[in-house]
Amino acid sequence: MVPITNLLAKFAIKPKKIALYELAITHPSYHADSREKGGDYERLEFVGDAIVSMVVAELIFKEHPEFDQGEMSKTRAKLVQTDNLFKIAKDLQLADYIRSGHSIAQEIIATSKKILEDVFEALMGAIYIDQGFKIAHRIIKDLFIKSVIDIDVDLLTDYKTQLQEAIQAEHRESVVYTIEEESGPSHDRHFIVNVSFSGTILGRGQGSSKKMAEQQAAHDALKKKAV
Repeated sequence: MVPITNLLAKFAIKPKKIALYELAITHPSYHADSREKGGDYERLEFVGDAIVSMVVAELIFKEHPEFDQGEMSKTRAKLVQTDNLFKIAKDLQLADYIRSGHSIAQEIIATSKKILEDVFEALMGAIYIDQGFKIAHRIIKDLFIKSVIDIDVDLLTDYKTQLQEAIQAEHRESVVYTIEEESGPSHDRHFIVNVSFSGTILGRGQGSSKKMAEQQAAHDALKKKAV
């Protein structure tokens, strides 16, 4: 296990109460397996969840004045969901710092989305309590700002599901997505996709991934009221 002070140094944090951070990285199994009394990250997770959500909401508000309330809510939900927090935790190599008991293997810790999400939130809670809002805000902003700026609001709505449901309200068959064009170097691909039903093209879309292009094609079909 790597000392948590290594990670705090990367954040330019000089801890006032190191015990808070040790608590944030302590899995419930750590004390349970040794039958010792001691806390774990669950209470700090509660605090961290709130502070992360608040800072991300503020970033969305400032960076996307064009978003309405619904789009802001969808964006925040996307950015603070388990998959995104797991990715951030993996980037921070957070699993290397977690204290756990012998009953849970390190491989499970390193691949558990729930554990890494919880520990990440607990760590942010510990930073907030120990260092105050200004420092916590700086760190959370640094971790989320690129995702906030790059978010594609169109991808927050599952247009493919909406289109399929509209089709199946009248028919049993499914729509078909076809790549019309694929171009660009491997690190910067561009796709043009059409969506069709019974041989009739309903809409077209484009994007840097097939998934994005398919969503745009479904959106195009829905806007045209092609179904």
